[in-house]
Amino acid sequence: MRPIRLASLVVIAVAAAACSTGASTPTFSPGAPSTPAEVVASAAPASAAPSAATRIQVSLSDTLKIEPAMMTVPAGTPVTFVITNTGTVFHEFTLGDEADQQAHDKEMMEAGGMSMPKDEPNAVGVEPGQTKEFTYTFETTGMTLAGCHVIGHYQGGMKAQITIQ
Repeated sequence: MRPIRLASLVVIAVAAAACSTGASTPTFSPGAPSTPAEVVASAAPASAAPSAATRIQVSLSDTLKIEPAMMTVPAGTPVTFVITNTGTVFHEFTLGDEADQQAHDKEMMEAGGMSMPKDEPNAVGVEPGQTKEFTYTFETTGMTLAGCHVIGHYQGGMKAQITIQ
């Protein structure tokens, strides 16, 4: 009887964990500045615990680059971007497809391009020399972009491609 109870408890624990991690909307959690770290990515296989996470170190520079320029992330698992602004001017990290990026770019241009947007569910602004953590869950597979929309930055190529698998 004891092995059956243990097996039942394991099944209940796994079911509870699975229910507690599902989210229908992206999650966002800006963090305090942290020490930059190397890129650490761990995607869990389907049979692994749902608590597996992905962390990606991202650099925003005054040479209008988001590095890495290409990223691959898992669908349905929170991804934490550890974003460091290595430059001397404000930069932002905005997620969305090309239409979202163009719409945000238009908003920034209308605001003079230098307004510092508040952190949003799909975007975070990072002051020069600062690091912020930004967590987002990509719900479906496909492609999306990250971009900076300080005036002229996105047009100058400050974007990265994100593949969601």
